[in-house]
Amino acid sequence: MVTEMLLLDNRTQSLVESYVPEGEILEGLVDFFSVFADATRVRILSALAITEMCVTDLSRVLEINQTTVSHQLRFLKNIGIVKCDRVGKVIFYSLKNDIVNDILLKGVEFLGY
Repeated sequence: MVTEMLLLDNRTQSLVESYVPEGEILEGLVDFFSVFADATRVRILSALAITEMCVTDLSRVLEINQTTVSHQLRFLKNIGIVKCDRVGKVIFYSLKNDIVNDILLKGVEFLGY
């Protein structure tokens, strides 16, 4: 049996093993970051980072079909990224947490824009 030697010391190896996510945390991260893999969702999140909006306004400003906007908002709400508040018959959507905007801004910064 051939044993390969690691170049890492035991402390560093242990640190890496404890830091790399697994199980539920890994699945949550994959689900969270998959949100940013869809151009429509990124546009919606960017708009909501500025102000809360209803489906009609999002649809008009972003020039996206209302059905598509509603579908994406439902998805974003179900995974806990946006929240909604009803005012009479109108539902306003907003980011549940400003960290989402921070992530968008970090992406723009990373890309050098």
